[in-house]
Amino acid sequence: MLTGSYSLKSELDIQVNLNLIVRTLQLREDRHMTSSSPSPFTPLTLPNGTVIPNRLAKAAMEENMADRDHAPSAELIRLYQAWADGGVGLIITGNVMIDRHAMTGPGGVVLESAAHADRFRAWADAARSGGAQAWMQINHPGRQMPAGMGQETLAPSAVAMDLGNFSKQFRPPREMTEADIEEVKSRFIRAAVLAEQHGFSGVQIHAAHGYLLSQFLSPLANRRTDRWGGSLENRARLLLEVVKGVRAAVTPGFAVAVKLNSADFQRGGFSPDDARQVVDWLGPLGVDLLELSGGSYEAPAMQGQARDGRTLAREAYFLEFAQDIAVAARMPVMVTGGIRRLPVVQQVLASGVDMAGMATARAVDPDRPGKGKTDPAVAPELRAATFKNKMLASVASMAMVKHQLKRLGRGRRTQPGVAPAYALAVQQLETGCSTRRYRRWVTRGA
Repeated sequence: MLTGSYSLKSELDIQVNLNLIVRTLQLREDRHMTSSSPSPFTPLTLPNGTVIPNRLAKAAMEENMADRDHAPSAELIRLYQAWADGGVGLIITGNVMIDRHAMTGPGGVVLESAAHADRFRAWADAARSGGAQAWMQINHPGRQMPAGMGQETLAPSAVAMDLGNFSKQFRPPREMTEADIEEVKSRFIRAAVLAEQHGFSGVQIHAAHGYLLSQFLSPLANRRTDRWGGSLENRARLLLEVVKGVRAAVTPGFAVAVKLNSADFQRGGFSPDDARQVVDWLGPLGVDLLELSGGSYEAPAMQGQARDGRTLAREAYFLEFAQDIAVAARMPVMVTGGIRRLPVVQQVLASGVDMAGMATARAVDPDRPGKGKTDPAVAPELRAATFKNKMLASVASMAMVKHQLKRLGRGRRTQPGVAPAYALAVQQLETGCSTRRYRRWVTRGA
């Protein structure tokens, strides 16, 4: 008879750890079978035992298509139905905000409570209707919140955005208190629980692209001297505690994913070596998929415009970094960034990465997997934004993508040839209207 600290819970913990070790070994064995890399249409079994039907993902894009309650609109639901009909194995939503006072922009979906549950369930049902896994990306912008939103901006440290002439578009942030940090952590956990209740099959915790969790990881944005700053271990603490809290609060069959920068692409920022260490720390925490991207508003590598020349390839900007990290990762790895063609997806999978995410390509053509099977050379592409100012070109590129999303949400065909200047002008007009509507909404809620 066993005595001492032994308990049923400890036995279950041991079994969970054994299962994790077995799945990790299986994953590594699969990656080293280089003689026959998986097809893009091969299923992927996650560490929690659930299965993604194929290796093709619709990666997250910021739609800004919420209704007047900042819940999923009919147009947003129609957009996700189009992606579901396209046959992808995984659909990751555009970022859903965990706090109405912390927005990446106007028109964003907010999830703080069970209000408007019917609209969230309709959104999940549409995304899952074709058999795909549907994961909600949950996010907090930190200092990357437009000043026009009229809200106080929080960040790890009081470090303002450095965007040259565009810096005034963002307020200097206030350094977060311990209470602020604890509230953010609880909001991430609450949003994940609600996502599961509303019918989603997983969440993706956004810790990339310069948003709040990414800011904590970066020594450029995080200059704290307490337990949340300084060493990488301290800077990673909030992300790790959020992941642990979410994993403990949802059911085992509900997927928990993380989106992480492979690097910030800023001198002195979050580096590839930092990323490898954080991935190692995430390994035992029950993460089901790691998506690797890169950059931030200050260095928009996610659009192929990083200061690091290695990310300027036409497709699969971050593959080199993902290959390096995937070798040691204990969870499946997905890479996004510029992927448009099926042959590139096959190269990504042959390199040892487990999934390939497409974003802009599916904004132009939501039926990418089906058409890719018969015509692998098909490569949907928008017109290039050739403004000399890189920040202006980045904003115009995003405006062109949102132009396509709104057309799909209205049941219309996409318009890949839209002029960057026109898309940007329309976007600015719509943003102004949405911002005023948002500020009225927040005031009513207060």
